[in-house]
Amino acid sequence: MNLHLKPDTRFFYHRRTVVAALLGAAVWPARGQFRVEVSGVGLTQLPIAIAPFRGEGQAPVRISAVVLADLERSGRFKSVDATGPALDDTSRPDLALWRQRSADALATGSVTRLADGRYDVRFRLWDVVQGKDLGGQNFAVPAADLRLVSHRIADAIYEKLTGDKGVFSTRIAYVTKSGRQHSLWVADADGENAQVALASPEPIISPAWSPAGDQLAYVSFESRKPVIYVHNIATGKRRLLANFRGSNSAPAWAPDGRSLVMTLSRDGGSQLYVMDVNGGEPRRLAQSPGIDTEPVFSSDGRTIYFVSDRGGAPQIYRMPAAGGPAERVTFTGSYNISPSVSADDRYLAYVSRVDGQFKLHVMELGSGVVSAITDTTADESPSFAPNSRLIVYATRQQGREALMTTTVDGKIKARLAGQEGDIREPSWGPFQK
Repeated sequence: MNLHLKPDTRFFYHRRTVVAALLGAAVWPARGQFRVEVSGVGLTQLPIAIAPFRGEGQAPVRISAVVLADLERSGRFKSVDATGPALDDTSRPDLALWRQRSADALATGSVTRLADGRYDVRFRLWDVVQGKDLGGQNFAVPAADLRLVSHRIADAIYEKLTGDKGVFSTRIAYVTKSGRQHSLWVADADGENAQVALASPEPIISPAWSPAGDQLAYVSFESRKPVIYVHNIATGKRRLLANFRGSNSAPAWAPDGRSLVMTLSRDGGSQLYVMDVNGGEPRRLAQSPGIDTEPVFSSDGRTIYFVSDRGGAPQIYRMPAAGGPAERVTFTGSYNISPSVSADDRYLAYVSRVDGQFKLHVMELGSGVVSAITDTTADESPSFAPNSRLIVYATRQQGREALMTTTVDGKIKARLAGQEGDIREPSWGPFQK
């Protein structure tokens, strides 16, 4: 498929166009496909003890372990040894003992199977330093929702102790390839509980979440050309959105969910267009002599960031969402692609080619200060968590493709790696309504 790429710009389509699809990844099993490996030390991490929940040994999910893994992966917490006397949500713990272990916080809980087969899950959080009961919650859920409840408990603890909203109960999407089989997956934020949203013998690329988290836009090649679909996650139904002459690629949702911006070559050359979510005639946003692609909105919907080679090599630009003059954003490095803007509009994550290696960088938009935050050499497709505190990206580590998360400062990283194969194009979904 000829996308009219200039020789120097082929790589900045690496995951968002045909090249992305052809370099796809092998499918992993839907269950148990990830393990979480956390590395690094943050400058300020709150020491927390998550005591084993009473009764969790008889449940399908060890809830305390999931909660602890979530909190450690966030980079804001470090684990304190929680062995000792059995505790549950009704216990009055000896907080002096936990202070001796240097814990600032303690979580306890219980899991009880109900007569109807559901599980009653309860937890309580303690401020060890001040000796305060910070309250708790209880849930009654089927076995299939025990992991989700674990993530919600981690969210509650995270928000209570940091003041920021937790993202552990959100979801991610990504693409895999095995032989001729391409699959679009939706999984929990820790990579577990993955479900296939779409399987196809033709490439699937560029998944993008709707602001409500109920739909995914993506590009499929099942028509032997790139075409944009919108897919309902709950029902599995999808509809064709853009199938114009030439290439239809790189969809991105407006924050209000009413429209998408995309790259079309219908009029010759790859340019940015905006289109109503219900279809209709797309409106061109700019006239550029180069290739414009990989658009993303700022959270307020006023600005679009995108990649263009109009200056001779791929760089990131921004322009008003309604269209108009563009200004260049990236100046460090001669090759910058794959922009992602944090939900607080404070940071821009992107991939920069440095001495032939592709590394994840983060720019603080207010100051323009840029930091390289990885030591790997084949990073791609960064996507911010909806609380702006973490970034998910794909890379190659120790000879294998891997999905990673990192804190914005790069101090704490978690590898979500499978037993075999690789994955591509991660996209972090919004907070669940």
